[in-house]
Amino acid sequence: MSTSGPTSTPPPSPTGQPSAVSETAKRTQDVRAGANWFIWIAALSLVNSVLFIAGSNWAFFLGLGVTRLVDEFGDLVITGTTGHVLALVVNVVIAGIFVGLALLSRNGALWSFIVGAVLLVLDALFLAFVTDWGAVAFHGLALFFIIRGIQAVRQLAALRTAAALPYGTVPPITPR
Repeated sequence: MSTSGPTSTPPPSPTGQPSAVSETAKRTQDVRAGANWFIWIAALSLVNSVLFIAGSNWAFFLGLGVTRLVDEFGDLVITGTTGHVLALVVNVVIAGIFVGLALLSRNGALWSFIVGAVLLVLDALFLAFVTDWGAVAFHGLALFFIIRGIQAVRQLAALRTAAALPYGTVPPITPR
């Protein structure tokens, strides 16, 4: 004995612009993914600094070369605990700059993406000068995703412009 009722039909597909909404969501996700690389770089640079102070010879590739330079400077030029503390303070400031760039970039600020990318390229050039090719390669990978974030910011701006009302068009007034 079968108790099945009538077959149900799927709900009608939504009308309007679902592709524009999903495209906007995808581009927003790409912007945030690109910006998150700045946070990873800042965090791993600080971890590298703490590992250096602890006496470890191990470090992450994605850390900044300039923070390694600051660590070495603090260790060799300003010897002792004072050198390590000053180096760590400078590295926290450098990491803070990258976190700030990440937060601004996550909100779609194109300039912060560009500034961060330029800083990363300069750091990669420094690492190439000291022949740390593994770190240069990882900087290249990070730069690739940051550039994808830059492209996503531009595409998102174009989507928002396309969705805006044409010049001279008054939006409808809705009663309250």
